[in-house]
Amino acid sequence: MTNIADDESTEAIIVASCKQTRFHISDTDKSTEIDIAGLSLGIAPSGAAGKAKKGKGKTASAQEKELLVNAELRLKSGIHYALLGRNGSGKSTILRALADRIIPGLPPSLRVAILQQTSTDAENLSPAKDGPSTSAPEDTTVLQHVIEGDQSRTALIQDLQALAGTDSDREDVIKQVRRYRQMRYNRLNRDLLEVQNNAYRRSGARGSQARKDLIAFEKEVAEATEKLAEEIADPDSPAIQDEFLTASSLLVDLEAELETMPLPALETRARSILTALGFTEATLAKSIPTLSGGWRMRAALARALLQKADLLILDEPTNFLDLRAIIWLQSHLIALRDSQAGTTVLLVSHDREFVDSVAEEVILVKEQSLEYFRGNLSAYEEDFRSRVLNLTRMQEAQGKETARLEKSIRETIKVGKKTGDDNKLRMAKSRQKRLEDGAGMQVNEKGQRFKLSDRMGWFDSKHAAIEIPKDEQGVAISLPPAPDLRFPGPLISLEDVSYRYAPTSPLVLQNITLSLHFGDRIGIVGLNGGGKTTLLNLLTESLRPNKGVVTRHPRLKLGYYSQHAVEDLQTLGRADAGLTALRLLAEDSAGELAEQEMRGLLGSFGLQGRTASDVPIAKLSGGQLVRLALVRILWSRPNLLILDEVTTHLDYRTVIALGEALIDYNGAVVLVTHDRYLVRRVVEGEVFTDDGDDEGGRGEEEEDNRRRVVYSLSGGKMKVLEKGMEGFVRVMEKRVAKMGI
Repeated sequence: MTNIADDESTEAIIVASCKQTRFHISDTDKSTEIDIAGLSLGIAPSGAAGKAKKGKGKTASAQEKELLVNAELRLKSGIHYALLGRNGSGKSTILRALADRIIPGLPPSLRVAILQQTSTDAENLSPAKDGPSTSAPEDTTVLQHVIEGDQSRTALIQDLQALAGTDSDREDVIKQVRRYRQMRYNRLNRDLLEVQNNAYRRSGARGSQARKDLIAFEKEVAEATEKLAEEIADPDSPAIQDEFLTASSLLVDLEAELETMPLPALETRARSILTALGFTEATLAKSIPTLSGGWRMRAALARALLQKADLLILDEPTNFLDLRAIIWLQSHLIALRDSQAGTTVLLVSHDREFVDSVAEEVILVKEQSLEYFRGNLSAYEEDFRSRVLNLTRMQEAQGKETARLEKSIRETIKVGKKTGDDNKLRMAKSRQKRLEDGAGMQVNEKGQRFKLSDRMGWFDSKHAAIEIPKDEQGVAISLPPAPDLRFPGPLISLEDVSYRYAPTSPLVLQNITLSLHFGDRIGIVGLNGGGKTTLLNLLTESLRPNKGVVTRHPRLKLGYYSQHAVEDLQTLGRADAGLTALRLLAEDSAGELAEQEMRGLLGSFGLQGRTASDVPIAKLSGGQLVRLALVRILWSRPNLLILDEVTTHLDYRTVIALGEALIDYNGAVVLVTHDRYLVRRVVEGEVFTDDGDDEGGRGEEEEDNRRRVVYSLSGGKMKVLEKGMEGFVRVMEKRVAKMGI
């Protein structure tokens, strides 16, 4: 079975194929389980895909980028899964293929809701057709946009609006029949796209039947079109009276069905979700196009959560959320998991604590395949370390035993040949057989002794070879060291600083005192709108205080990663289609760095070779753009790094790699983030043991030389969190509980 999702407006399309068996789900099956064998998924240029469609049975060209090859996709009803993998492994494409039903063999009745990150899509794929969209008419308010996400109710209202007239009109046969014909025409055209997609997506016997269904459906659409244009000459004719009675009966049914979906209840749920995600009454009334990208994504998340879905797909749902909203979403998904709703959740997130709390099982995208683990992320990592340790010990033990037996065999053969002792030669042959039979795994993956049926092909040994699994490491990140200051003093000092944007507006920051020294690790946490960005603008001299004094070290070199850094790079990429990472860095450094130095720096952030010199930045993924933005501020070797929401667009392994690099960095770090792990690791210096727990330990050198403080910023006032990030999390959990949502 093969599916090809094509879009002439895009530069790339998704190609999917899988094995078809007689056990595939029928069109009338109401199952929401997904079990697809032999799944292959790739990205191909639209031209190549067109050739593939014309070819006999071919689904890809030589230019296709293969993401999955002969994988098995299994999603059980009601289970919450975390989809993990490196940036570029295809996670977002898998989610898109599911939501757009590009993957053959999906249950036909499966209801899918999706939150998809589309702003940094490296493959330039169009947004998903199903689920929430971040686009809306200019006059659509946030609340309306979210409520309209209930697709079944929206379709019902569309039918009612087409069919219902005034009370007096309902007795007018001609008007009512015309409205009925219009409603039927609208409904058929609304459903036509799905019927067409079924015909294009399927192959074999089911594909043949789908194409027959399409022909029949198109005939029905043509008849409805003719009926719509037809004049009604005799309202008393039997045919017209039948249509009138059908319309009247359908209108009653639609009105009764709408009563089971009361708008007040739906609006109450929508308001609750939006409030939990940070919207106020004022922002609920704003139109969607007037919102920033972050707020539009929050609205899209609310729209996805409001839908009654069998499969809820969340691609980086914690992006743009503050910690209170993250904890609420975490609680909401846990409650959904524990309910009887039976909703399957498939999520991608860089927030490891969020993933640990929500996911019951892990799906790892690795080496163009899908690996499954029953348990959360921490349990998976612990199990992986345990397997590597056990297999390494087994391999070492077998290596020693093999060396001993080989030595014994050589000596026995030597003695047997020298003395002509056939018994010695037979003994050597027996030992050789024992050596061959004993090599490899001693038990199968079920913990049982190997049988011949366990052998995956022909081996010299009866056992499978011992293979040490390789970890899917994130990009290795290395930060250039900061130069010495030569004479002491704070890098930046704020003394009793206050700021307001206009003389009559309220204070955004009030009496802030803060001193940053070389080597400091400072974390700043707080809710959205608490003044964090304004504070950073004062530190970077983008703003000047209305009151108080800001002093800077004369030798200060400051590197500032803005939360809009990725958007800024995308804007540059759109303005100059040929702009590459290497050329951009050359322009930034203005000749201060040789090409070899620039390539080395880009390579230390995972942007090697042709990725740096040939791939336009408009084609880079979100994670690659984050790393490029970091290179742009690090080439000059700053001694103070200010990082504002740097984890957005990174996979969780790259977040870990960045955290380790920041630990080794000798300069000062100011970290503004909602990522609990990063604050605990980088700022508070917690050491996570092999079992995933933290010891709160710190190296002696770090303890002596580094000041570690976590501040909370709320209502323009800043205070030290005596209990650190953990204390802030507890406060947010209590606030969420009090919200009663």
